[in-house]
Amino acid sequence: MESEVPAILRARETVAPERFTFHSSRMRMTHVTPEQLKAMDADSDRCALELSDAHVDVLGYACLVAIMSMGPGYHRTSEERLHGRTAENGAPAPVVTSAGALVHGLHTLGARKIALLAPYMRPLTRTVVDYLTQEGIEVLDYEALEIPNNLDVAAHDPAKLPGLARALDHADADAVVLSACVQMPSLGAVEEAEQLLGKPVVSAAICTAHQMLRALGLPAVAPGAGHLLSGAFAQAPFGPASTSGE
Repeated sequence: MESEVPAILRARETVAPERFTFHSSRMRMTHVTPEQLKAMDADSDRCALELSDAHVDVLGYACLVAIMSMGPGYHRTSEERLHGRTAENGAPAPVVTSAGALVHGLHTLGARKIALLAPYMRPLTRTVVDYLTQEGIEVLDYEALEIPNNLDVAAHDPAKLPGLARALDHADADAVVLSACVQMPSLGAVEEAEQLLGKPVVSAAICTAHQMLRALGLPAVAPGAGHLLSGAFAQAPFGPASTSGE
C-alpha cells in the first residue's frame, strides 16, 4: 500500500495535472492469522481518526484479507463505519477498502470468472475465494503461496508471478488477479502478465488506486498499471459493487 499505490499515482502525474500527497497510519499485524487480522481490523477506527486529522480527501484501507475474514460483504460495513468516523471528526472523506476495490474492479472489467494468486495460507486464501464467490465472481483456480510472515510477503519477488499465473487454469477466466493482497508486490509484473496470458490482469493495489481516483472524481488512468487503469475505465462509477443476488 505504501509503495505501489503511490507509484501508481506518481505514474499518473506524468500524464495528468493533479498532484498527490500520501499519508499513512498503521494497524499492527506481523503474522497473517485470523486472530491478528481481527485485532487489526478493530484498530481501523483509530487510523481513520488519525488520518482525518490531516483532512485527507480519500482513505484507503489496505488489508484485503482482514476485511474478507470478517464475513461476507463486510467491506460495505467497514467503509460506512470508517467514513462515519471521519465525519464525526469534522473531516468527512470517502473510504475505499482493498477488498471492496477488488470486487468493484473485477465487476468493472466484466470479469465473472477469474483465477488468482494470494500469499496467504490455504484456509485464508479459501476465505478470499468464498468472499468473491458471494460477490458473483467465480474463481476457477487459485494458488495459495502460504507465506505466513507479513514481511516475507512484502519481500516476495514479483518477477515470479507471471510464471505462477501461467500455471493456473486460466483459459476460461475473464481476468487474472496477480496479487490478491496489497502487501505482496506485483505492479512491475502486471503488464508482462497481461501479454503472457492475453487477458486483463489486476491486483488489489491497482483496484484500490482505481477506486481512490474515482472517489476523488478524477479519471482513473495511470500508465504501467494494466488494463483497468489504461483509460478504458477512467470514468467507471465509484461506489459499492452489487452482489449477484441484488
